[in-house]
Amino acid sequence: MKAVRSLAALALMSAALALPAAAGSLKGDIVAANAGWAADFNSGNAEGVAARYTEDAAVLPPDGPRTDERAAIEAFWQGAIDAGLKNVTLTTVEVEGGGDLAYEVGTLSLDAPDKSGGVTMTKG
Repeated sequence: MKAVRSLAALALMSAALALPAAAGSLKGDIVAANAGWAADFNSGNAEGVAARYTEDAAVLPPDGPRTDERAAIEAFWQGAIDAGLKNVTLTTVEVEGGGDLAYEVGTLSLDAPDKSGGVTMTKG
């Protein structure tokens, strides 16, 4: 199911986002990057979403092929937008890291089309 793969990919994508250098606290930087990512996604701006990734980033959807580099990442997220995923909210719960490496634990919610033609809120 494409929506489920895209949903899971949202949970994995934060580590690949380009963060501003020394803009503030690590958690604050990640929260701000996630907010910008979600704003671009929710406005249907796949190009803006992809621009938030580093040049060598990858999206790793479960049960799907790895997607490398910005142009392919843009196409991946455009597919999620076209599939009807919307109203994404990313919430950072925990951030740890140092130097050039960090990880985030968080939650997400989004609306996804269901088989009946309606919309279901999904959380993860």
